[in-house]
Amino acid sequence: MLYGGSGCGKSTFAEGLASVLPGPRYYIATMRPYGEESLGRVVRHRAMRAEKGFVTMERYTGLAEVRLPEPNGVALVECLCNLTANELFDPDGAGSENAEAAVLAGLNSLAQQCATLIVVTNEVGADGGCYEAPVRYYIRTLNSLNRRLAAGYDQVAELVCGIPIWLKGGQG
Repeated sequence: MLYGGSGCGKSTFAEGLASVLPGPRYYIATMRPYGEESLGRVVRHRAMRAEKGFVTMERYTGLAEVRLPEPNGVALVECLCNLTANELFDPDGAGSENAEAAVLAGLNSLAQQCATLIVVTNEVGADGGCYEAPVRYYIRTLNSLNRRLAAGYDQVAELVCGIPIWLKGGQG
């Protein structure tokens, strides 16, 4: 699990970790594109990942339904924040009562299908801002997921300015 603030280098670090591991590499992209700008970004990122040997699979909700074409590879989920928001607020999502369970079921399913699962997530809520109730619920849900995953995963790193600080396992 890779954790940190927005734009701190988590994705680049995650791709680097995955690119040195054996087997097929699957990039599970969870950002639903809205508008021309985000669609262009998706196209650019798909091309960049293909050059690194990733097969991109777009999945915005229902992660438990994803079936990796080949077992024993690497799955990189980018990112837990989008997936959680989608499950909470998207019409196709699990809804507020079931979002956390849906996310966990999806990650557990992926973990059983691959040798290595890398999950990228954001630190949210540390700014102390005052938010509307739905945003506060999202922050609580994501932070609960982050705590649960960190407790269960073998390796957890916080990325600061592109530098990993290993909180659990990892490279010291």
